[in-house]
Amino acid sequence: MISQKQNEEITRVGPGSAAGEVLRRYWQPVALADELRGARPVVPVKIMGEELVLFRDEQDKLGLIARHCPHRGADLCFGRLEDNGLRCPFHGWHFDRTGQCVDQPGEPEGSRMHERIKATAYPVEERNGIVFAYVGPGEPPAFPNFDCFRAPDSHVFAFKGLWECNWLQAMEVGIDPAHASFLHRFLQDEDPDEAYGKQFRDKAANTEIPMTKLLRDYPRPEIQVEETEYGLRLIALRHMEDGRTHVRVTNQIFPEAICIPMSREMTITQWHVPVDDETCYWYSMFTSFDKPVNKPVMREQRLKEHRLPDYAPLKNKRNNYGYDPEEQGTMTYTGMGMDINVHDQWAVESMGRIQDRTEEHLGKTDVGIIRYRRMLRAAIKNLAEGAEEALPMRDGEDLAAIKGPISIDTIAENESWEEANRRGDAARREACPWDATV
Repeated sequence: MISQKQNEEITRVGPGSAAGEVLRRYWQPVALADELRGARPVVPVKIMGEELVLFRDEQDKLGLIARHCPHRGADLCFGRLEDNGLRCPFHGWHFDRTGQCVDQPGEPEGSRMHERIKATAYPVEERNGIVFAYVGPGEPPAFPNFDCFRAPDSHVFAFKGLWECNWLQAMEVGIDPAHASFLHRFLQDEDPDEAYGKQFRDKAANTEIPMTKLLRDYPRPEIQVEETEYGLRLIALRHMEDGRTHVRVTNQIFPEAICIPMSREMTITQWHVPVDDETCYWYSMFTSFDKPVNKPVMREQRLKEHRLPDYAPLKNKRNNYGYDPEEQGTMTYTGMGMDINVHDQWAVESMGRIQDRTEEHLGKTDVGIIRYRRMLRAAIKNLAEGAEEALPMRDGEDLAAIKGPISIDTIAENESWEEANRRGDAARREACPWDATV
């Protein structure tokens, strides 16, 4: 357990907050490109308590500026999208994508007041279906050369979902390899489909053992954690009775992303972006190393589980996450359906909006969570002392050299997990139509 002061330090993200200042030093997802595909590409954005408006102008360029007009505070989400910017309907003040006021049609002829008016604006970049923004001071870092960014658009599908909890508990479920044996336990080994639960209902790598059975039969994985240039590598080893070892390698990408295997041909890179202290969005990039992804089908499947325009899940605490006690007795460990995303959602939301970590008791299988919190506190300390270059992926190194990160399920047979990991990744990349690193 930790003190209330320590819990506040690592969870709060508003302006001037310790953890918030760290998160602001990195590119953050702020919208799906799909949200800008309509006739009027203007969407509200709230990140770390800051209200903004994102738009695409007539030149197909993106702007992200303060949501409230610097004149009298009217909502620019209702602004007129014209002349490569947004015009406030209240008095006609016009702002370009840099936030500069370029016109004040109601002011006296010849007035140059507009030259002194500039709304807050942040740099934005679109990558494989997600719009990222840098909402911190100074120049933004480069993007690392991760697979989800290197892959062609045809091989990446992006989606998001709203969770009613603090960003940290949302992220921490992804660096907890032990929970899969329980929270995502299926009591029957049915055939996999394309839902979120595929990675736990497919056959385990190089075996005829359903992953559901492997997780049930081996609920006490040996967990190792290694520090990397991008964050943490987590290795879960399930030693089988026949002498082989199931190896599952996942990653924590600092400050609040994870990269995990969905199948032998696909990984999921997922960010947990604070809307405010008590709400967050997860943004996922599904990256295929095989054939192109079927985006219309994947989007349709996920829209059946979420409402628009806020991408809130249809199963939530107001309807008990679809909990069915009969199902819990015969089909799933949770009784909340086959979608493992709902399982995770229940787990993190049931902790409360901000988990009270003064009451928790961490075990040995929580080593990833312990190591991550140390890394976050170290980053907070370094930033407070002016050592921003000490933060992961912020010291000017060649980010193009940071690739992967490797996230894979495989079987070690008379070899170390490292050898099995390299072999499994090499086989995947050799067959990959877009990867030329092997």
